Amino acid sequence: MEHLARHGVQAITWNDPAYPPRLKEIYDLPPVLYLRGELTEADEWALAVVGTRRPTPYGRQVAEHLATDIAAQRVTIVSGLARGIDSIAHRAALDSGGRTIAVMACGLDIVYPPEHVKLAQEICERGALVSDYPLGTQPRGEYFPRRNRIMAGLSLGVLMVEGDVKSGALITANLALEQNREVFAVPGSVFSVQSRGTHRLIQEGAKLVQSVQDILEELNLTMVPQQMEMKELIPATDTEERLLRHISREPIHIDEVRRRSGLPIAAVSSALAMLELKGLVRQIGPMSYVRTREAGAVYGV
Repeated sequence: MEHLARHGVQAITWNDPAYPPRLKEIYDLPPVLYLRGELTEADEWALAVVGTRRPTPYGRQVAEHLATDIAAQRVTIVSGLARGIDSIAHRAALDSGGRTIAVMACGLDIVYPPEHVKLAQEICERGALVSDYPLGTQPRGEYFPRRNRIMAGLSLGVLMVEGDVKSGALITANLALEQNREVFAVPGSVFSVQSRGTHRLIQEGAKLVQSVQDILEELNLTMVPQQMEMKELIPATDTEERLLRHISREPIHIDEVRRRSGLPIAAVSSALAMLELKGLVRQIGPMSYVRTREAGAVYGV
């Protein structure tokens, strides 16, 4: 613990209230998470942006454009501090005044690649560096695919900008699918090797992204600033807590919610509207709702 304190690193166990609630949802969550910087409630709205270490000029432009627009909506950018798309996404988030989290494949007393020391320091000041590897752990090839589960686990979804079919970015996207996260992919040239991975994802059902609105609408993030204000200003009610017990990631009709909760339809309807404003549920069809994220300690469910 003294060694951690000297390096300004916290160790958070999965029993700690500060442990990211979304990360608790994955089946192989790290029992200990090392942290430099700060994780906040705002990071509940997060998107992982991944891609090749050797982007084309097109890939660089798209990554910067999308990450800037996402961060402008107060959505946290999660990536891996690697060369290429990762560092472009982190930098775009910082330059637009947003938050960003870098997941490392080494101890947090080491920065890899070494040319990203300054970037890592800025991320600590406006977000966090996280790792499940203890201090002193040097980066190794097999650690990078393993850490990708944390990138996906911290996020509502994963956006892949460019990458070949054997890239680490594609591993992250596949892990996101296993974790029941949304997967997004940017189309590219049919002649580009760096677009083969994204095109495969699209063929397999990933959402094709042409603009930031494609991502925000799919994740119900079009009103994140308003949702943050609602969460801060409007306390949870017993009715909201009661309804959330009956809403999962599987669609449920409002009539079924009313039947299970035993509440009047007017109370159910108004409470669902408030939960949708808070970003806790989303209407996906005629009067059918799904849970978009966990309410955490606020609701105690």
